[in-house]
Amino acid sequence: MRLLVIGAHPDDPDIRAGGLACTLAAADHDVRFLSLTNGNKGHHEQRGMELANRRQSEAQAAAEIAGLDGYDLLNIPDGELQPTLDNRKTLIRYIREYDPHLILTHRPNDYHPDHRYTSQLVQDAAYMVTVPKMCPETPHLADDPVICYLTDEFHKPYPFSPDVVVPIDQEDVKRKYDMLHQHTSQLYEWLAYNHGYLDDVPDEEEERREFLETDPLNAMAEMSNVADRFRDRLVARYGEEQGNAIEYAEAFEACEYGAPLTDDRIPELFPI
Repeated sequence: MRLLVIGAHPDDPDIRAGGLACTLAAADHDVRFLSLTNGNKGHHEQRGMELANRRQSEAQAAAEIAGLDGYDLLNIPDGELQPTLDNRKTLIRYIREYDPHLILTHRPNDYHPDHRYTSQLVQDAAYMVTVPKMCPETPHLADDPVICYLTDEFHKPYPFSPDVVVPIDQEDVKRKYDMLHQHTSQLYEWLAYNHGYLDDVPDEEEERREFLETDPLNAMAEMSNVADRFRDRLVARYGEEQGNAIEYAEAFEACEYGAPLTDDRIPELFPI
């Protein structure tokens, strides 16, 4: 099984699907992350290629932690992503070359324009990956991949409604935090500055990793909340005893622009 997680920025895939990625990669499935921007503005002090190169290195370190097949960044400036024809063609070629069975990406209603346009670009590429005369230099796919949306907390125009909820065990929760720990410029600098906890971040690396376990971004709380919010889905799939014992989970909502996410394909695409 080949999973492709497409985020707007380096660290978006880790935050929303890092647990699933670790679980699948450990089971010898192919997992790749793609950021449609280079992240060159996500900082309060650094910027430009210095920051973009730093974020590239952080992404590669996270990929090694999770055992990913790759972690690619397109050279599009942070905050300037547009749903253009050129960008659509770039994404069509990328999807064709990797030929994923499952794509995960942002929902189209989101606070960040880069997130919204990432979602639109994936949706616009969905059918076109099967059209031979579109980008003919790259062989077209015989079938659309399944596309699902990553979890978010937005309610308008409609709230997130998952079709799949998967458990994340303690070991993969730890590995997800190990991945996030590699994104130093974000977790301990920019997001700490932006979210108001910069003064609380320790200087030493070991102490920083311990600090991350206090969940400053609520990533662990979010996984726990997903398990509680959608407990009925977990019980329906795993049985009452096991479903009620699941502490952490990630959830995904099917996008109707990809191949249908039928009941018989869920165990194939989410083999947990």
